[in-house]
Amino acid sequence: MTANALPPVVDAATWERRLEALRAREKAATRELDAVAAERRRLPMVEMPEYVLEGEHGPVRLADVFEGKRQLIVYSHMWTDGKEWQCPGCTGFTSQFTRLGFLDDYDARFVVVTQGPIDEALAYKRRVGNQMTWYSTAKSPFGTDVGAPPDGGFAVNVFLRDGDCVYRTWHTDGRGTEQLSHTFGLIDLLPYGRQEQWQDSPEGWPQSPTYSRWATSQDTARLYGAEADGTTA
Repeated sequence: MTANALPPVVDAATWERRLEALRAREKAATRELDAVAAERRRLPMVEMPEYVLEGEHGPVRLADVFEGKRQLIVYSHMWTDGKEWQCPGCTGFTSQFTRLGFLDDYDARFVVVTQGPIDEALAYKRRVGNQMTWYSTAKSPFGTDVGAPPDGGFAVNVFLRDGDCVYRTWHTDGRGTEQLSHTFGLIDLLPYGRQEQWQDSPEGWPQSPTYSRWATSQDTARLYGAEADGTTA
């Protein structure tokens, strides 16, 4: 950051005009997102085979992961066997979701699925203080079939249940998952934004390598995990 890394100072009337022009673009983007969501509601779907995942209390059919709800959001958390600390992006991303009861009113549930063995996955969940419900697909092709194979990336999938039949209705990965996050939404409001080199920022703005400001998995554990509240994992 340089000493001159500040927005220009203008009078209130000029600021209001510039803000109003930006707000018009923001509102247009909101309407476009509404249109995208409307199209998402009109997507066809594909029927899924019967899968059995591993939960905290043993094997669970995919249809039963819904726990009676009709809709299910699944975050596929990256996993590398033998690593003490798993993907920092997935660890930090899923740490945001601590109160999911509001989904009950929408007949929906949101869970984590990972390729890690269930005992290791649950131990990691406790160590980093994750509040979501976790399942393992280590003994099932489910992860591979929904775009999150062993040693692969992360993904978000949405499913609809009709009785015991489960249908896949939506999928995204990469930056497509940002729409679920409140962290980037808050950071993007700041004058300096994410401060990453790929972003279009004014000359002299603070910028660092991509991901360098992201919390590590150890950071997440220190903030929210077992050690943070004095318990043991």
